[in-house]
Amino acid sequence: MDRARPIIIKKKVVHGGHHGGAWKVAYADFVTAMMALFIVLWLLSASKPVKEAVAGYFKDPAGTADKIGSNRDGQGGPQIMPESEMSELKKELEKAIRGMPNFDALKDQIEITITSEGLRIELLETDKGTFFDLGNQEPNANGRELLGLLAHELGKLSHNVSIEGHTDSKPYAAGNRNYGNWELSADRANAARRLMLNNGLKADQVSQVRGYADRMLRKPKDPLDPSNRRISVIVK
Repeated sequence: MDRARPIIIKKKVVHGGHHGGAWKVAYADFVTAMMALFIVLWLLSASKPVKEAVAGYFKDPAGTADKIGSNRDGQGGPQIMPESEMSELKKELEKAIRGMPNFDALKDQIEITITSEGLRIELLETDKGTFFDLGNQEPNANGRELLGLLAHELGKLSHNVSIEGHTDSKPYAAGNRNYGNWELSADRANAARRLMLNNGLKADQVSQVRGYADRMLRKPKDPLDPSNRRISVIVK
């Protein structure tokens, strides 16, 4: 009698390797679709400035997106001023400044230039002090008059304004060892800000107030030149 041959049963094992995570892909697609739906619904109900900002970003991510914003009231915020508008504002400011009673005495101490940062208005000091008396943090009569005039004109705009204080490299002469050019430049910039706010500049227009001491000299080759002492007002 022949011996019975053993019966061998082979079990086929099916691994979930490639297909076990398929539900994750489907779920991710669903979440993405829902997010896209919510974004579309949000855009449909958004204000016009917000829609323009989003459209501008996709048209020009490097430049347009930051030109239109919104404030807490949902209205369009300050926009970056184009160069043609800066040129027109420069002419208007120069015309207003020429109407000052003491313009002839101050004309060489006022510079208005168009820069990549915006319209820069410089109030330059002399060795006798033009807009601030020497060592003093508060504007003198000339400074008050000119800053008030600038505030009145700039307050008509919606553009942001930065105010900078600068000194020369001469050490501050006061006896207080804890007070120097850093403090003086910052205090003068803040004094200019307060005066301008009282004369027409809107509080939400002021984006920055900065004191640089002698770190950004107008004449680096002559760090003691009086014109390094100045207040700069920059219209963005």
